[in-house]
Amino acid sequence: MAEREAIRLAVIETDSAFLKVLENRLDSADWQHRILSGHVPVEELVAMKVNALLVDLTALGSDGWDFLEKVCSTIPGLGVLVCTTQSTVAQRVRGLRLGADDWISKPCHPEEVMARVESVVRRRKRAELRLDRWPVRHAELEIRADQFQAFADGQSIGLTRREFELLQLLAEIPGQVIEREQIYQKVWGYAMAHGDRSVDVFVRKLRQKLHLHSPGWVYLHTHFGIGYRFDPEPVDGPQPPAAPQAESDDSQRIHPEFTRT
Repeated sequence: MAEREAIRLAVIETDSAFLKVLENRLDSADWQHRILSGHVPVEELVAMKVNALLVDLTALGSDGWDFLEKVCSTIPGLGVLVCTTQSTVAQRVRGLRLGADDWISKPCHPEEVMARVESVVRRRKRAELRLDRWPVRHAELEIRADQFQAFADGQSIGLTRREFELLQLLAEIPGQVIEREQIYQKVWGYAMAHGDRSVDVFVRKLRQKLHLHSPGWVYLHTHFGIGYRFDPEPVDGPQPPAAPQAESDDSQRIHPEFTRT
């Protein structure tokens, strides 16, 4: 078996059967871990110096969502994975949008859980290694990896952690198209399922925030059927050649979100 990453994991869980099997695997892999039976103040979580958190929101009762949001916003460098049963699509989407790195549905195998934790921690470590190349400026935009945030004219754009990771990835190689599958692999940490539109959803949200705070520039460009490119251009700058009239009309009718006004 390949050598595992050095992991310091906190687990908030009350399912004794699941915990017993998981702890055996964690001990066998020599992972440092803390098992918590319920709510813990975020300050204590910081003091534990863990690099990943595995949490079952049902163990926190009605405070689960608030706790998840606070942890993700207060400890941006922490890998957060939700592992729970009987979740709906809406709940999973909500959790990921609040900043969770992954959502695992029970029943699940502890080896898969550990592999997903490793994937999240690896991405965090790669992000830390890139810190010495930041902050960087593009047009009116300043991207600060040390704060997991971007600023325009000194004002925070208010990016979520996932939105920041997406922007950081695209801005690392300005002018180059990155395929959707590659974006998903690097930002989400595993292969994109067929039909998953998460990348498009997050690019749209990121575009909206960039436009709100820096309306004079277009930063993200769509390459339909391929992916996205980060390449700041002034709104009144040179426009691409017009497509033939019939093709242009059809494109605007079917994909209006990809046209520039």
